[in-house]
Amino acid sequence: MKTTKNRWLIALAAVGIHISIGSVYAWSVFTNPLIEQFGWGLGEVSLTFSIAIAFLGVSAAFMGHFVEKHGPRKSGMVAASFFGLGTLGAGLAVSLESLWLLYFSYGVLGGFGLGVGYITPVSTLVKWFPDRRGLATGLAIMGFGFASLVFSPIMNAFITSVGIAATFFILGGLYMIIMFTAALYLEPPPQGWVPAGFIEAKTEIGRLQKQDLSQLTANEAVKTKRFWFLWTMLFINVTCGIAILAVASPMAQEITGMTAATAATMVGLMGLFNGLGRIGWASISDYIGRPNVYTAFFLIQIVAFVMLPSITHVLLFQVVLFFIMTCYGGGFASIPAYIGDLFGTKQLGAIHGYILTAWALAGLVGPMIASYIRETTNSYAGTLYIFTGMFIVALAVSLFIRVDIRQLRAQSNKQGLVS
Repeated sequence: MKTTKNRWLIALAAVGIHISIGSVYAWSVFTNPLIEQFGWGLGEVSLTFSIAIAFLGVSAAFMGHFVEKHGPRKSGMVAASFFGLGTLGAGLAVSLESLWLLYFSYGVLGGFGLGVGYITPVSTLVKWFPDRRGLATGLAIMGFGFASLVFSPIMNAFITSVGIAATFFILGGLYMIIMFTAALYLEPPPQGWVPAGFIEAKTEIGRLQKQDLSQLTANEAVKTKRFWFLWTMLFINVTCGIAILAVASPMAQEITGMTAATAATMVGLMGLFNGLGRIGWASISDYIGRPNVYTAFFLIQIVAFVMLPSITHVLLFQVVLFFIMTCYGGGFASIPAYIGDLFGTKQLGAIHGYILTAWALAGLVGPMIASYIRETTNSYAGTLYIFTGMFIVALAVSLFIRVDIRQLRAQSNKQGLVS
């Protein structure tokens, strides 16, 4: 008889993949060294990161069906190959002093690996943790959020000691080892498996399936209103959050008079709260429900974004900003469990991939809005008030989706009574 794997080691393997690909958030560590060594412009170097995030969204959308068809092990190996080769290729690009090769290797190849790697463990974790969906997906996606804290000092130390190209070569090899090892352990649970401690196994499986409002394929899901409600909520949450990440340091200095050094420390702590929000809010969602968590995100951020322009106290400004970061990270971590609740686990990875196109678009829109309004009004206050308006829209959507959920649940209960 085949031995059932430990679901907590499955979760650890998922963290291994996410913490590797999440190192993309530490890209800024390479910015100044590349500018100083080759004389490339800030925009040229930053474009590498933008390309990677864009291809993350695109590959997540197009490769979701591949993940569902071939399973997490093969998908994890594909992710390891592309992200590892993309990072190794970045080292070659630096050696050849080729900016275009850097775009192709780290941006296109690495970005493709990012997208596949991001969605690979999610549907598997939801199946291993039917009793703790939020916690399980939060653990993995927390790894993505914390990655910059882990890899930033490592990257900086390598760049100083062995140079930029060698750093990419070392990291590429390291990512491939971690991700391949993690992928080899990933697999779905056996048919009919339930966690230990479930007394009435068959009854419990049926109960859990009834908790899901439907069991839809990805192509069926995108035709529903609730899919687009989810997409809109994630898009607004990420647009506003990623814009704040992009301008946090200069905004803090402008509004509070904070020094550049203090602002830099604040930005590092924002990464910490981004990660804590992922595990924290996702775990809370298991107890109060995903609809309540998303409504809380938007209520908190409406108040926070209205307050920020008038907060001149350095500590209070940072506390409010850290709350915003927990909501930003929590939005990413809670969405897979929300998808499972609304559409079931039949093709969760593929549906998650479609939803993540909101991230790809938000990564372009958010910083553009923040930069444009700042340049037009010569103040960050206007940007924050526009984002407040967007959160009011998101709050309304978080209430509209409840109506759809109630109608679907009533219909499901009626069918259950008839049958």
